[in-house]
Amino acid sequence: MEGHDELKKKTKADAPVSPTDPVEEIMPSEYLGEVKDHIKNGKPLQAYSLATEAVSKYPENPLILSYYGYLQSIAAAKYRTGIETCKRAIALAGEQGLFGEEALYAVLYLNLGRTYLAAGMKQDAIDSFRKGLKFKSQSTELLKELRGMGARKETPVAFLGRSNPINKYLGKVLYKTGHKHGGGQGNKGHGPR
Repeated sequence: MEGHDELKKKTKADAPVSPTDPVEEIMPSEYLGEVKDHIKNGKPLQAYSLATEAVSKYPENPLILSYYGYLQSIAAAKYRTGIETCKRAIALAGEQGLFGEEALYAVLYLNLGRTYLAAGMKQDAIDSFRKGLKFKSQSTELLKELRGMGARKETPVAFLGRSNPINKYLGKVLYKTGHKHGGGQGNKGHGPR
């Protein structure tokens, strides 16, 4: 009886795994949560290691692929590969018919933009962040990235230069009336430049 009680006290982690035992599968959301935590806590190498494992199990998951691409650039300095991986994640989301998932696309473009930034491609990063805002105009992360870069809003009349009097006047009028301009980028409150 004493041996039986000892077995009861053993946890799953202590028990040997046999080939017939069901293996608990880690879900994509669990991987993503841990990857984000590692990034937030300044541990890109741990995040990269986990994302590598996740992408091997879920190679068709756009979010996992997107974070993996971003981490390729910041943890492994594989900038070109990271950019291509992030672009593949966006294409994959389109192939899977995830067009109604605005929040998903905002994150995909956020990761692409951050990957461009890591590669030193500031204008491409700005363009990517702005594309993300088209899907989720009030994304605090996208807006924070743009503000941190000192990105300027698009002009009210895009084909005219920034210093054109028409753009200057329209920018002032739109600012005073509280209307957004520059394609609805969500940058209200910064005033004309």
